[in-house]
Amino acid sequence: MKDNKPDLSFWQIWNMCFGFLGIQFGFALQNGNVSRIFQTLGANVDDIPILWVAAPLTGLIVQPIIGYWSDKTWGKLGRRRPFFLYGAILTTLSLFIMPNSPTLWIAAGMLWIMDASINVTMEPFRALVGDNLPKKQRATGYAMQSFFIGVGAVVASALPWMMTNWFDIANTAPAGQIPDSVKYSFYFGGVVLLVAVGWTILTTKEYSPQQLAKFNEQDSDAEQVDITNTVNFSKGGAIFTALGISVLALVMGLGLEKELYLLAAGLVCFGIIQFIAGTLKAKQHTAGGFYQVVNDVFTMPEAMKQLAWVQFFSWFALFAMWIYTTSAVTSFHYGSSDTSSAAYNNGADWVGILFAAYNGFAALAALCIPVIVKRIGLKLAHAINLILGALGLVSFIVIKDPTLLIWPMIGIGFAWASILSLPYAMLSTSVPSHKMGVYMGIFNFFIVIPQLLAASILGLILRHFFENQPIYALVLGAVSFVLAAVAVMRVKHAQ
Repeated sequence: MKDNKPDLSFWQIWNMCFGFLGIQFGFALQNGNVSRIFQTLGANVDDIPILWVAAPLTGLIVQPIIGYWSDKTWGKLGRRRPFFLYGAILTTLSLFIMPNSPTLWIAAGMLWIMDASINVTMEPFRALVGDNLPKKQRATGYAMQSFFIGVGAVVASALPWMMTNWFDIANTAPAGQIPDSVKYSFYFGGVVLLVAVGWTILTTKEYSPQQLAKFNEQDSDAEQVDITNTVNFSKGGAIFTALGISVLALVMGLGLEKELYLLAAGLVCFGIIQFIAGTLKAKQHTAGGFYQVVNDVFTMPEAMKQLAWVQFFSWFALFAMWIYTTSAVTSFHYGSSDTSSAAYNNGADWVGILFAAYNGFAALAALCIPVIVKRIGLKLAHAINLILGALGLVSFIVIKDPTLLIWPMIGIGFAWASILSLPYAMLSTSVPSHKMGVYMGIFNFFIVIPQLLAASILGLILRHFFENQPIYALVLGAVSFVLAAVAVMRVKHAQ
């Protein structure tokens, strides 16, 4: 496939990626504070994973749909930018409403809406790099996104602490109420998100479908192997549906934990989706978006299948960290699980600083990683960064002084920057360019599935094997990072 797009200047790439600064404000505020909001509104520690399920489940549904639609869209704002705009508006509204949730279930519902809105904005940003940049500049484009993710998250993660320590806004509140420091952080984050995404919309142009065709960037159907008829959807549907029903029967019959209902439901739903795709195929109704996305899942390139395992273990570790760091640090290092106590809220604020720190280190790592890649290659660089992340997580159980936890954030920052860039650099050279959006959306499955699994089993594992101590969720995350490092060395990607 010929690739003769013109190179973009540094500032063109900068403007194209600047919107990620705002997206990460929303994402970091969500990751750093939603567990705190849930606990404040009455959630128990072992209920938090199931409440968080809204976020990954929303991404599982929304991202491939948005990817498919954005591949097919062209209007006054272009191909990807309409989704930037509408998603940013919805996310800003969600950030204003979330910290004012009066009950736990309203907060859980707002997490669903907020994460869906973030996904509407974020997924087309990944595809835009593939649209606008020639192959030789794509690694730079994804590294620039990682840089803005790091910078945005530094400020956003630290906002509650800054509100309290710089502006004297209270970080405590009566039982059942969200502190003002959290509320004002969400308001500020919503404004920043809208402005940053708006900057990218105003300063970045897109190639029309006709221009992309002139660049010979589109793969012709004749050049691709037709493997549609090789997929046996009926067989797969029967297997997954039967497996899901079996898990459901075991959970009900043995009175197992409620989180396992999620696992059973996921298996059954995946089976039903395959049955629907099989029916459409039998009737030769294969032109619609639903069938195309399902078929693409089963016919993805080999490198993408191998990268799926890397993403699976990487994001299982990250989800364990995001869910449990607040409860781990407040209970293990600050000795309190009382959400109205000063010790708990000081610990929760310190977690915000720790999250800001790893994102700050990630911004610096994003500048270093391209240099490292040139010397040792994509795979080895990513494996080393993942091992650094594992060392960072496991050190939480070794370090007793919470002020020293800032140092493990270096390793976690390198892992985070690497996860946000190097798998996408490997993927973008291995998928058809005219399906860049939908494949980026499908790639999100391997981010979402481990998060759903974590929500299903992490609480169960902690209760039965670790006396419900959340610090051990971080140890499990470290093990998962090591498995991801092993998996990446098996990936065979296009150079």
